[in-house]
Order: sequence, then structure tokens, then C-alpha cells
Amino acid sequence: MIKECTISRRDTLLETLKALSASGEGIALVVDENNRLEGVATDGDIRRALLKGAKLTDAIEPFMTKDYRFVSPDRSRADVLDLMQAQQLRHIPIVSAGKELMGVHLLRKMIARDKKPNWAVVMAGGKGTRLYPITEKIPKPMLEVAGRPILERIVLHLVGHGIQQIFLSVNHYSEMIEAHFGDGRQFGCQIGYLRETEPMGTAGSLSQLPAGIEHPVIVMNGDIVSSADFSALLNYHEVHECAMTMAVKNYSHQVPYGCVEIQDGFVTELEEKPAIEKMVNAGIYVLNPDVICQIPAEYYPITDVASGLLRSGRRVGAFDILNEWIDIGHHDQLKRARQGYE
Repeated sequence: MIKECTISRRDTLLETLKALSASGEGIALVVDENNRLEGVATDGDIRRALLKGAKLTDAIEPFMTKDYRFVSPDRSRADVLDLMQAQQLRHIPIVSAGKELMGVHLLRKMIARDKKPNWAVVMAGGKGTRLYPITEKIPKPMLEVAGRPILERIVLHLVGHGIQQIFLSVNHYSEMIEAHFGDGRQFGCQIGYLRETEPMGTAGSLSQLPAGIEHPVIVMNGDIVSSADFSALLNYHEVHECAMTMAVKNYSHQVPYGCVEIQDGFVTELEEKPAIEKMVNAGIYVLNPDVICQIPAEYYPITDVASGLLRSGRRVGAFDILNEWIDIGHHDQLKRARQGYE
């Protein structure tokens, strides 16, 4: 496809139209002799040129868009989808640091490919009291990071991994969340709502899911900023035949004091400001349908689900998130997330 829509600045408007028609994607990429991207042209650019009196035999160069948006080759798929949805872009070129054209992302293909039958549930009903006063009039998942609500980032990230059916578990300021997301069509998915009349913990609202769940379900907290690989998470869950999989993240804490080992009242060892590392619960899970069916319609923490499975001898997997992950629980974490997206 990339070859069909590539032209030079000396090509005519007619040749540009032919390139647009051949690719069928509504964009022509104007490159120089070294394959460096000089501009882009769309049907709209051609139409505006003709309305100004240009002829089909005129060169495209004066009419192409030189101030175009592009992404680097190392930009993650989820980030690209995020950008395209936010800017309402149907296509965006992939360009190296030296301006060399590497390819093009197409929104149609990014949303349509790798569709998965799995559902996802995002817990978005908490009050976020630790973030007062900024959460007094807005639910925590709707707090913005780089101009976009955290929950919207989660939804788009799920869609980017082929998840088409998403349920939002809502309670506090639910009307604000539902007004923003609607039925999900503008985000490339279907969105349903699990409405809590009272807090039900991180698992209780799963009892409201429609009957007939056939595939493992992703369940996650609605206050997480992360580029976790949901496709790899689902694959891990399946390959290891888990009843439940918990995403985990390495967490390191620097003790601000010198630590002392003591035995029988005497110092045996000194360690200056050590770093303590632990694997922590990342607030993202995959649950099999039969596990969800056993969750009661009451306040029920999802950690109780894991504990029950372990007691019964069933397998609970641990999927290590190597990607970015920030749990927005306190003011400093929110500040850190916002600074990371500036």
C-alpha cells in the first residue's frame, strides 16, 4: 500500500488523484529522491486546489500539506491510536529522526485488526478521597492527564488491543462518566455500564455482567495510567491455563535511613539507605468465566477471589508488566503522570 500512495513533489494533481485512488486510503505521501517525507496530500487538498483555479496538470508541491503530523517508528501502537482518536486522524505517517518515510498508520486497520472476543471491565466507581479536593466534583477516573481523562486513555488502549466490548462499573458521579462515553461508538467499541447503588468492591459488580460469558475477561482499576500489553496478558493467561491472572509490577522503595541488623542486642550488620524491591499488585486481572459466575452480588474485593482460588488449588498466574505503569492514588502520583505526558 505504501508504494501506491507515494509520489514526488513534481507529480501533477492528476497523478496525485491516481495515487489516492490506487491506495484507497485517502492520503498521498510526497517524498524526495532520498525517501524523505516532504508533505502529504489528501482529497481535500486536491479539491481546494481546483477551487482556486489550479489545473490537473499543475504540480502538487504548492498544494500539499507541509506542516503534517507524524510519529516515530518506536511509538507504541496504543499511543498512536490515542493520538489519532484525539486529533480525529484517519492516517498518520511513520517518519524516522532523519525524516525518512518508514510507513503509515491507518486508523481503520488499527481498530479493525486483531479483534478479540474477550470483554473488559473497568472499575470506575470510586470516590478518590485521597485526591481531595480535586475529586470533590469530578470522579477520579475522569481526571485528565495531558488533556485527556485517565478512563478515556484506558478505553482507547483496550480498543487498540482489539477489545470491542467494554463495561464500566460506575457509582460516584456516574452520570458524568456516562455522558462522556455514551455507548462507546465514538471510541471504536461498545460500552455498557454496571451501575452500583452502593460500593461493591473491586469484584462485586462483576455479578452484574450479562449471562453467557464465553471467554476470559480483563478486569482493571480505572485510575491506572499504563501501556500494559493486554494482548500478551491474555496470551499468558491462556498458555498457562490459569483460572485467574494478576498483573504485577516491580516496585522499588529507597529507605531514607541507614538500616541495622541486630542479634542478641548487638549490631551485626549496617546497610546505608537500602532499596527494597517487591512485586506489587498492578490492579489488572484476567478472570475465567466460571470464576466470574461465582462472585456474589455484594461487596467483594477481587483479592478475595484470588485467595479463594489459591485455597482451592487453582492456578493464579502472575504477569509481569514491563511497560509504563502509574497508579493514580495520591497527588504526587497524579503529578508524576501529568509530567510524564508533557
